[in-house]
Amino acid sequence: MTRSESNPSPRRQELLEAAYAYALRSGLGELSLRPLAEEIQSSPRVLLYLFGSKEGLIRSLLARARADELSHIQQLTGSQDEPEGLQSVACELWRWLSADAHRGLLTLWVESYARSLIDPDGPWADFARDTVSDWLALLAAGQPAALRDTEAALTQRTLVLAVLRGALLDLLATGDATRTTAAVHLQLAALG
Repeated sequence: MTRSESNPSPRRQELLEAAYAYALRSGLGELSLRPLAEEIQSSPRVLLYLFGSKEGLIRSLLARARADELSHIQQLTGSQDEPEGLQSVACELWRWLSADAHRGLLTLWVESYARSLIDPDGPWADFARDTVSDWLALLAAGQPAALRDTEAALTQRTLVLAVLRGALLDLLATGDATRTTAAVHLQLAALG
């Protein structure tokens, strides 16, 4: 962790938020510092100074996106005093995933997930693996504490995660919320 990451300046935070808004609109795949800097009223030189490199900026943007996603989703699962079951948690997660308001974040997530698989040593390193762990932990909150650590519970969470992610990819590709939601609900009903 660089000094600027452990004790970020207000300007670094301001530029990170502006760059994050830009990434939500434009993605990260073809990120070029010059257009980004112009869009967020900075300069490539300032971005390099504050983030160390283009890769450092991308890592900061991915951390910001991951924190945003987890914060939103933990609000859903954390709002329940008692877990209502994996099916209920998964339905709430799908409602969040399928909301139009989250399209930019989720498109950025898909792009970053794929880049993590293609470029495992680059700034996307471990993004996919970390998000799998994040999501499995969130789904575990819907399972009874006595069963969470069993192989059967992990298998069930893995199935639910596969269904949610597959439907999300389909939804982002087609925009067909009705069809994908019906498919998710059909599969989740089998949990009950």
